[in-house]
Amino acid sequence: MLNSSKEELINKFQEWFKNYLPLFLQAVSKEAIPDVSQNINKPYSLNQCTEDTGVSQLVLKSWIRTINRKGQSILYGSPGTGKTFIAEKLAKHLIAGGDGFSELVQFHPAYSYEDFIQGIRPQSQNGILTYPLLPGRFLEFSKKAESCEDTCVLILDEINRANLAQVFGELMYLLEYRDKEIPLAGGNRFRIPKNVRIIGTMNTADRSIANIDHALRRRFAFIELCPNYDVLRRYHLKTGFAVEGLINILEQLNQAIADKNYEIGISFFLTDNLDKDIKDIWCMEIEPYLEEYFFNQLEKVDEFRYEKIQPHLKLVSA
Repeated sequence: MLNSSKEELINKFQEWFKNYLPLFLQAVSKEAIPDVSQNINKPYSLNQCTEDTGVSQLVLKSWIRTINRKGQSILYGSPGTGKTFIAEKLAKHLIAGGDGFSELVQFHPAYSYEDFIQGIRPQSQNGILTYPLLPGRFLEFSKKAESCEDTCVLILDEINRANLAQVFGELMYLLEYRDKEIPLAGGNRFRIPKNVRIIGTMNTADRSIANIDHALRRRFAFIELCPNYDVLRRYHLKTGFAVEGLINILEQLNQAIADKNYEIGISFFLTDNLDKDIKDIWCMEIEPYLEEYFFNQLEKVDEFRYEKIQPHLKLVSA
């Protein structure tokens, strides 16, 4: 009971200190004190997030609960399902109204432990080559997050393109045991700040989650994204492009693909000049993708060549 009262008193003092210190400094200083409210992020409601992403509030609430409970999650799905866009909007909502921040790191096959955690990097100082141990992106992010009271979000884009077991290193342990602190391979001790959230994105056309290391899968919550045709409908209400014919073709095409990991998403067609751009999009982006997927069944590609689908598009958009 005594410990509880002491903790409450400390919390009240911290809150008082946060609210009244700027006023005290303003009173005793002749110089202008920066407005601390400038460091607070603008509000971004769940309703706004739904409007931007096309995902219902009920589903968004479930995702946000999962991200906060687990600490890290991966948005996965076929090309064009808006994974990065939705990750950025989720991050914007998570940091809204607080002093936190979000950053994005693009993973790639050459990305390493030294880039992400820490490593020795050669530097020249006064003509002398030195080899200091420098923090990687995640350690830099975490150090910055320690100075914030509210949620900070790191987006790992195309997370499956890197060798994750090698890149994460000791982080594999810390992702599961968020309250622990461990020594890193290159020295120094490290723990993940409690206010850090990680959102990864994963293109299943590159790599199915079935091929992800089981230990890594256990540490992340996986959120599946599928083609959302309602988003396409709402988007083109403002452009006047009649999309029902296109949606009908996409549904037939995805049935022909018959694998949710390789379906064609709708983000290819989120352009304000779709009536002018659709031929280029289809011929230069969709058809090459289909040729690769149906490399030994090119007759299926022929069914969805632009000259075959064009009459249906013209019929609807005329």
